[in-house]
Amino acid sequence: MLYFFILGDVLGAGVYVLIGKIAAESGGAVWVPLTVALLLALLTAASYAELATKYPRAGGASYYATRAYGPALGFFTGYCMLAAGIVSVAALARGFAGDYLDALVTLPVVLVAVLFLVLLALLNARGIRESTRVNTFATLLETGGLLLVVACGVWIVVRGDGDAGRLLQLGTESASPVAAVMGGAVLAYYSFVGFETSVNVAEETLDPARSYPRALFGALATAGLVYAAVGAAAAAAVPTATLAASDGPLLEVVRAAGTVPPRLFAFVALVAVANGALLTGIMTSRLTYGMAAQGLLPAFLTRVLPNRRTPWAAIAATTAVSALLAATGEIDTLAGTLVLLLLAVFLAVNTAVLVLRRDGSAPAAHFRAPTVVPVLGALSCVVLATRIEAEVWVRGLVLMGVGAALGALMAVRRRRTAAAADEAPLPPSR
Repeated sequence: MLYFFILGDVLGAGVYVLIGKIAAESGGAVWVPLTVALLLALLTAASYAELATKYPRAGGASYYATRAYGPALGFFTGYCMLAAGIVSVAALARGFAGDYLDALVTLPVVLVAVLFLVLLALLNARGIRESTRVNTFATLLETGGLLLVVACGVWIVVRGDGDAGRLLQLGTESASPVAAVMGGAVLAYYSFVGFETSVNVAEETLDPARSYPRALFGALATAGLVYAAVGAAAAAAVPTATLAASDGPLLEVVRAAGTVPPRLFAFVALVAVANGALLTGIMTSRLTYGMAAQGLLPAFLTRVLPNRRTPWAAIAATTAVSALLAATGEIDTLAGTLVLLLLAVFLAVNTAVLVLRRDGSAPAAHFRAPTVVPVLGALSCVVLATRIEAEVWVRGLVLMGVGAALGALMAVRRRRTAAAADEAPLPPSR
């Protein structure tokens, strides 16, 4: 069950909208940056596996960073997780409003993205039960859509209309093979994120030291195989330039196959993208509510609907920021911003593994990654960050700056509260 939980988090909508962007960076051999991204994700996953089995409790990266470095960095890490979720929803909203929707109806992209986010917010506010029912149906549908793309790609190659030679075309006119792989890997990394949220259910797992690493690594490996197959099928079936120019690259494969109505597949893709945005929207709104309840964000974000008890203020606030980002950024820019924010989180996690090995209070029975793995995981975060474009850095630094400012305000408030407690008169003794 844990394996399928993690697989459902990872195997999502990112690949539906990003294969074309990866092809634009790397050429026809899109399976190469996908494989590199998987290997880099596995490094950080090993660090999560050690910490989740060592401290099997909710809180995730924020808790680990707090335990290793103190509350200030712990807050900043949690904030980056929150900001990454908001950016992810914005990217998926742009994907929903792109070429997949154009196969059904042509509408202004920004208008559709904003309306899409409003509808998701209303479903989120209605309740978690309704949202998870939608997710169960959508997860099955989106997985079937990916397998359908693989089948269409194989059929196109078998009948002689594809070109398997494109799978070896690595690099572009403006980038060397190495630069092309790393540029594509930054975007491909987006397709593997989601595994980090599974640490919040580690404490509900029987024997997490044994079962959690198996489920985590197994789910990531499965997702990697599916993504590589989808990328190879798309690249062999459709010219690279066509994939790179499309916001709905997998739809191009279905059109080329001619065996499945494009409008039907477009509907499947839209459901997949909407489901990814819904799940991420639920996570970000609840994380916002939780941080506000702890006094880390403004108190008004704890307001809930009187009957449904859903955090309407947090939902409204996160939706508003996602709408602003969706209206002002393209998919690849937003995906890069998400990766940049998560790289900050993953850097904190990889280094926290080494710091917390000095914690003598931790249980003896837990998964332990070889020391070189978190070191390589931290280095991979730095290397990937150097491949992120300047425009993405500007957006990311603005969001991180807001987090740093909120963290500073939190620290000031905490010091004032402590000082007030020290100055308060002691109660009279009897």
